[in-house]
Amino acid sequence: MPGMNTTELVIWSAMLGALVTLASFAMVDALIRRSIASWRAFVFVAVTGAVCILLTGLMQALLPNLPQSLVHVLQNSLGPLAGALSLSYLGLWLGRATEDRVVRLSIACGTLGLVLASATLAVLTLTSKPEQWQDLLTVTALINALAVLPPTVATVRAIALGDRLARGMVVANVLLACMVAGLYARALHIQGLGTGTWILTAICTVAFFMLGTYLGLRRDRINRKLERLANLAQGNDPATGLPRGSVLLSKVDDAIWRSARMNQECTVICVYLRNLYELAEIAGHNADQQILSAVSARLRRAIGFSHVMGLYHPRCFVIVISTYSQTRLVDKTMQRLRYLLTKAMQVSVLDDTSHPFVPRIGIGQIQVTADNADPASVIEQAERLAMTTDHASGNTPSVNASLA
Repeated sequence: MPGMNTTELVIWSAMLGALVTLASFAMVDALIRRSIASWRAFVFVAVTGAVCILLTGLMQALLPNLPQSLVHVLQNSLGPLAGALSLSYLGLWLGRATEDRVVRLSIACGTLGLVLASATLAVLTLTSKPEQWQDLLTVTALINALAVLPPTVATVRAIALGDRLARGMVVANVLLACMVAGLYARALHIQGLGTGTWILTAICTVAFFMLGTYLGLRRDRINRKLERLANLAQGNDPATGLPRGSVLLSKVDDAIWRSARMNQECTVICVYLRNLYELAEIAGHNADQQILSAVSARLRRAIGFSHVMGLYHPRCFVIVISTYSQTRLVDKTMQRLRYLLTKAMQVSVLDDTSHPFVPRIGIGQIQVTADNADPASVIEQAERLAMTTDHASGNTPSVNASLA
């Protein structure tokens, strides 16, 4: 094949195989997780990887009938465009660091400059003579070499602002510089460079994509974790994931209102866990979290997933039942609650052994018919009723009251 010996063909084919594998993994991850960050990772690998293959000459060797004008237009325009895409993704990746003036200007000016350069080079390639295409490719190489500076400035500044993960992006920028130098040296057919240079270029290229993809997905996981923790802080209990505080009161209020509009009674049940902190000294501070998680699971198993459930405070769970055939349903629910909640469970202690724990519960229920009932008052009444009982076994009846 003209312009490429067998050794180079093997090197660039191996690089192509690695990039296709990375792109495939990125696409599968995007299809499974369906997150914007995953799709960005796939687009990043696909577009920038296509530019790399074009610059090596492998595509022209495998598809010799490709029009040379098309090849040169893509080589001259896609390089800066891929750089602009990567730089814009870097700005999103840096997040709040882009509020800094240096970072913001580096990302914005670099992206805008690369987009304009891509469009200009595409037009010039289309309107120039074939003998001028190589000169335009040299200009493209210089532009892409300079394009390494904005992300480097932005990431170094982000590190100074305290972004530890940006240290990895500095390494990626070094790999990027080596990749750009090697690929454009190959595209420009610079003399004096041998097999070792191409092997190093291929390694740097694959390493850059692997590191860039990893850092992107790592940041996405961190952001999703922070988002989950933020949602917990706003209204969910971290041990059980159940709504609490104002979120719980809002859900109870909605259930009461819906029941009244459908001419039904709404039953609010409080389950009071008396001995939640019984194992604190034996099993450590993590014991109550284990117990809450286990009791929450048992409660959800008893009532199903169609009814409101929340945590009024660590010792008090709240359940709201609002449906047809309510009397029969509430009775069955009470039976399941007594049966499941009073069974012993095992709690891990500090020395990696387990300790038996038997919940001591009280159950109180309030039937509500008024659509304007105050949810906080209803829950407090049900909790007081629950506190007056102690269910050591499943045979003790719950305490009931009505609120109209």
